[in-house]
Amino acid sequence: MAHSSKKKKTRRKGKACPRGLLSVHRSGFGFVSTAEGDFFIHSNCMNGAFDGDLVELEPLPGRHDNEPRPNKRPQDKPCAKVVRVIDRANDTLIGTYEESEPIAVVVPEDPRIPHDIFIVGEEGPDVPDGAMVRVRILEFPTQSTPATGVVEEVLGTADDPSLGIEVIIGRHKLETRFCEASLEEAAAATLDAEGALAEGYVDLRDRFTFTIDPADARDFDDALSVELVEEPDGTVLTRLGVHIADVGHYVPWGSSIDLEARRRATSTYLVDRVIPMLPPALSNELCSLQLGEDRRCMTVDLFLDDRGNLVRYEPYLALMRSQVRLDYEEVQAILDGEAEAAPELAKRLRRGSELAKQLAARRRQAGAIDFVSVDAKMLLDEDGHPVGIDLRSKTDATEMVEQAMVLANEVVARHLADRDWPGIFRVHGQPSSDACVALVPVFQEFPWFIENLAVGLVNGDPHAFQGVLAMSAGRPEHELVSSLSLRAMQRAVYKPQNEGHYGMGLDAYCHFTSPIRRYPDLAVHRMLRAQLMGKPPYFDQEVTSLPWLAEHSSDMERVADKAERESQDLKMVEYLEDSVGEAFSAIISGVSYHGLHVRLENTAEGFVPIRTLGAEYFAFDPARYTLTGEDTGRSYRLGQRIAVVLVATDRRSRSLEFELA
Repeated sequence: MAHSSKKKKTRRKGKACPRGLLSVHRSGFGFVSTAEGDFFIHSNCMNGAFDGDLVELEPLPGRHDNEPRPNKRPQDKPCAKVVRVIDRANDTLIGTYEESEPIAVVVPEDPRIPHDIFIVGEEGPDVPDGAMVRVRILEFPTQSTPATGVVEEVLGTADDPSLGIEVIIGRHKLETRFCEASLEEAAAATLDAEGALAEGYVDLRDRFTFTIDPADARDFDDALSVELVEEPDGTVLTRLGVHIADVGHYVPWGSSIDLEARRRATSTYLVDRVIPMLPPALSNELCSLQLGEDRRCMTVDLFLDDRGNLVRYEPYLALMRSQVRLDYEEVQAILDGEAEAAPELAKRLRRGSELAKQLAARRRQAGAIDFVSVDAKMLLDEDGHPVGIDLRSKTDATEMVEQAMVLANEVVARHLADRDWPGIFRVHGQPSSDACVALVPVFQEFPWFIENLAVGLVNGDPHAFQGVLAMSAGRPEHELVSSLSLRAMQRAVYKPQNEGHYGMGLDAYCHFTSPIRRYPDLAVHRMLRAQLMGKPPYFDQEVTSLPWLAEHSSDMERVADKAERESQDLKMVEYLEDSVGEAFSAIISGVSYHGLHVRLENTAEGFVPIRTLGAEYFAFDPARYTLTGEDTGRSYRLGQRIAVVLVATDRRSRSLEFELA
């Protein structure tokens, strides 16, 4: 028996401890997903670990339920404690500098970090009491010692209206300054039109081209041209020209500008500013297709028949000059007959819009899934305070530009893939079978959900997703159907190999049309240029780097998206601060054990805590996305419209709290 016991103990000792990334809730507890399953981590068991850290766990006896009364649910997560931090997610954080002689501390802005950082030494910038700062952590906290650090940067003071945005920039480590070398390279760049023609660029300066952008656009990296051309056999085709700024000419591989652009990987469009990927001398000048200015571009001419079928295409380098600058509202007014335009311009716009409708119909036929959404843009005054909300929906004008860009992206991707040429592709995988199967029992509650749709969903058929969106359109459950379908989708990523784009119904796709603001587009431009004009000296080195560049660009895209959402949320909260006590119509956009996530018609999102729903026990059904009262039978479901009252706003957490009206 002793021998057996000893062997058992040895096996236990040698067993690997679970490992995973720690996700901390703002209430202090956390969860870690591991290969052995999910574990609950009590706030007292963090052992100095922060949100996002890679940690090693020791499972504890029993299971834990973190729900507040009166809505306790069955205990479900096994408990564990952090025994070791394997890798830290961050070595800096943002917080408020507080002096308390003889020491100073930084109180983290992130409520998920419960440890103050004690400031050591006297090096660093002068810091006023109460300022928001970035601190570099020298020693992380343990059970017996506090965290220590040094102040690296003062972001602003409490009376600075842009402080909240500066905090977001600091938290996500967005680079806001360019090094001197890249600024000097950008300043030294010249157009050299004659040199471009000598290099083989095609002269398109007499072609009628125009730009269509939002009225508040800050850069112009694409232009269109639309005209009828007669083929040698007498066939008349529409030549849709997509002209994209030739950023690759000004940003060669390995240059200082290129190295900085690689790190950023994308421009970040915050609510009150743009943090560009390229220096302004390029993004706002030489690489911006400004009205009446000669510009180098990469052109793809798309030749389509009268039904919108692509007959052939021609990619090449060109010298162009935009002749008309338009915004979406102007174009829509012309298309609607509500505004006058020169006959030639109006004719081209109408043909472009007709083409867009034909292309969109063909994409739907191929399986493209179109989720209708409304974008909100906060309107700010000169001091950065929100004064209104501009809701933007898809129009014929936006569709015309979108379909032209999608077709150009598809054609370039096919061009590279068909030649087995390297590139960075935009890849969107089919949703997992588990995600698709989970939709069926929810949708089966609706009378229009027929067996063919169920079979299609289970098989991941994009036409089935088209079907449920179309069948639910105009019905109360459409929000539910749309939300769940969208959640089932995978996130699109960049990869160095072509794997198709499920959501667009395409077997080849890349990003080619925005090299000013996305590094993958710039990489594709370089690859296409090399295929058309010959390989440059560093071609092989860049090709070797494509896997890393694709992964890094995917990561930085997520960072930029999150920062953009946070900046929008911040100004939305600020805008609604004077509306506390007002009632709103809302859609339930999420359901959890904790309560209801809601979205207002102005797109603001907030939360209705479960404690405000009533004293009765509310059971959460994760399969049906419902909360149901045990005593009254009242049920709240994803997609349901309810009336709510705004009860609190919090700029620090960028959150809105509601109660039922």
